Amino acid sequence: MKSKTISTIHIDTFSIPFPFVAMSNKVCRGYTLIRAFGITALAILILVGIAGAAPFAYVTNIGDYDQRGPNVAVIDTATNNVTARVPLGGGWPVGVAVNPAGTKIYVVDSPSDSTVYVIDTATNKVSAKVNLGSSYPARITFNPAGTRVYVTKQHDYTDIFVINPATNTLMAPIIVGPSTYGIAFTPDGKKIYAANCNNNTIYVIDAATNKVTANISVGDSPCGIAVTPDGKKVYVLNYDSNTVSVINTATDNVIATVPVGNSPNLVAVTSNGNKVYVANNNTVSVIDTATNNVIATIPVGTSSRKIVINPDGNRVYLVNFGSNSVSVIDTATDNVIANVPVGEQPMGIAVTPDGKRVYVTNSRSSNVSVIDTATDTVAATVNAGILPTGVVIVPLTDSDMTSQSTGAISSSTEDRGIEVTNISSSEEINAVELNNYSDENNPESDNDNGSNANDSSKNNSTPGFGLLESLAGLYVGWKLGKR
Repeated sequence: MKSKTISTIHIDTFSIPFPFVAMSNKVCRGYTLIRAFGITALAILILVGIAGAAPFAYVTNIGDYDQRGPNVAVIDTATNNVTARVPLGGGWPVGVAVNPAGTKIYVVDSPSDSTVYVIDTATNKVSAKVNLGSSYPARITFNPAGTRVYVTKQHDYTDIFVINPATNTLMAPIIVGPSTYGIAFTPDGKKIYAANCNNNTIYVIDAATNKVTANISVGDSPCGIAVTPDGKKVYVLNYDSNTVSVINTATDNVIATVPVGNSPNLVAVTSNGNKVYVANNNTVSVIDTATNNVIATIPVGTSSRKIVINPDGNRVYLVNFGSNSVSVIDTATDNVIANVPVGEQPMGIAVTPDGKRVYVTNSRSSNVSVIDTATDTVAATVNAGILPTGVVIVPLTDSDMTSQSTGAISSSTEDRGIEVTNISSSEEINAVELNNYSDENNPESDNDNGSNANDSSKNNSTPGFGLLESLAGLYVGWKLGKR
């Protein structure tokens, strides 16, 4: 991205030199008006310049068409051209998040690299790296204030990384149970709610001390988690119970258990907090937050991957990994008004601040579909790189920050999928164990939230940690196709 420079114009440019003679009050008033007009015109020019700057889409890939290395492609949304490509290390980009100011992009790689790359959006260069050690990071997100970055881990790791973005150094970790992946914040940033799909628990964490202050029992295999905009309720998806637990944040008790569809795995809350949209297997359940009852069940595509609500709050966009489509839901009627065909196996989604474009990453097609929201059709296809997965838009919209800070549609790009063991480099892909990698064998594969990978009884039925696994399978398929 090229930094935008606004030229300054001295205010005397708009003034008129007068001879050194006495001026009438009328002339003085005219002179003052001209100067005032100059100031106003300058302000308008500046505002138009800022407002007219098109946002940029940042897309994570495992390689471009000229080199294999993972990178982040930068798409100018005004032209839908890739204007920059930021190289990363040797791992797999499994998560991407943007700070509230829109000045920094954080990308976490796994497993051989296990590094967080900090990209300066003014220069599109890596400005810092945070080494996470020999761990398997899973997800990354900012707190609402943008003063802390949190990285969850996969499998048996029992801590959450905490990064200070001011110094890009690791702080003391948060100690939790294994298989704790999804986290959400109250809007004031004082509390963190973390879902552990292994022990069916929600950890309540004091963000000031990073200490667990309460354990809340919920349903089986909690995965998706979101906090309402007023910070009063937490909605937890229980994947194996086909329910949603509703937590009162004042008491940290479950106040309702809402039956929904099969295998709920994604959640988004409207900006007014009136409705919660829960993506199940082939349906979306709509919960009225006033009554905590399901008021609509909406048929959609298969293998939901990501869900997002546009800035106006009148549309829900759901990525259907198995159907190669995006379902568009009208929040006024709770009906699907369009099913937009996109590329193969879409994974990530982001909406521009004006709500006019939706960017969808198609992992198998190795491209990005750009949806025109006025017509609900694909207006452009961008070759952003090989196996694109995550996407964020800079600058952020208010709904983006709500989603990022509450965990509703976390900016991370982790997903459920095939099983991988002991990957030490991209050269060792053929050595991994590819378990249940196909839509036919595992129609629920590659969804967004976590599960206990060590519980063999749940491997094929609960959400795994798995963008890493999905990427491995996709990469193998792509390499075989090249041959």
